[in-house]
Amino acid sequence: MKLGEFLERERGRAASLARSLKVAPSYLSQLARGNRPVPPDRACAIESATGGIVRRWDLRPHDWWLIWPELVGTEGAPPPPPDEARMP
Repeated sequence: MKLGEFLERERGRAASLARSLKVAPSYLSQLARGNRPVPPDRACAIESATGGIVRRWDLRPHDWWLIWPELVGTEGAPPPPPDEARMP
């Protein structure tokens, strides 16, 4: 699930998640809107704080398999692109 969708589903969820992550709500909003990339460490923290509803591969769709190769083949994980389309 996309972070923005997760936050919109329940009133106050953004503020609660921002508190649990110890970040400003405005920063979380920027991540949710795609105005700032989600750093890998934040992606892990968001996945954990959302109970796995928002997954790391949803937060970093363009390079998740490079950062967390152990997730390739995990149930629900999208397939990485063919080798020639992968980022260096």
